[in-house]
Amino acid sequence: MKKPCLIIVISMISLVLATPACFINDGLELRVIPVKDTRPILVLPLEPGERFVIHYYHSVENSPIWEDHSIDQDGRIYIEEERYLKFGAGMGRMPGVGRMVKRGPYEAIEDMHMPTGNFILRIGSPGIDHTVIWRGKKTNLSAIAPHIAVRFSAKPVSFFYRIRRYFQPHPLTPQ
Repeated sequence: MKKPCLIIVISMISLVLATPACFINDGLELRVIPVKDTRPILVLPLEPGERFVIHYYHSVENSPIWEDHSIDQDGRIYIEEERYLKFGAGMGRMPGVGRMVKRGPYEAIEDMHMPTGNFILRIGSPGIDHTVIWRGKKTNLSAIAPHIAVRFSAKPVSFFYRIRRYFQPHPLTPQ
């Protein structure tokens, strides 16, 4: 076999062996999409178990609330923790879910790990400031899409897609 042919054959074998690896799940992507649309307003790459936070001000009490969420390797969303200044309308412990602790002036329910799956959130007005906090970056959804119902959904992504997004982040991913 001539040398150029051997190089081509080796290249083809390498490509065939490497191709399945490009489609194996290797990370996650969280998308926030208006319920009545298909275009996302926020896209976040995540590692399994990595957290993102939804922070807002309760519409009745006007007190801050933080909801920590995680995503497992299959794209299932869980609520891990809630923190708030005081028990307000609609807030409080659910029997059998997590444990209550005090952190300074805040109440917190830790170790919840309660599955929510994909969920819908009606974004509040500016002032409610529904804000997603991810890797220290804040995206105020109330400034982008007030009064809109959005779906938080996650899905596994392939190695190939993840590499592509590493070099060319989604335009709706905070930089």
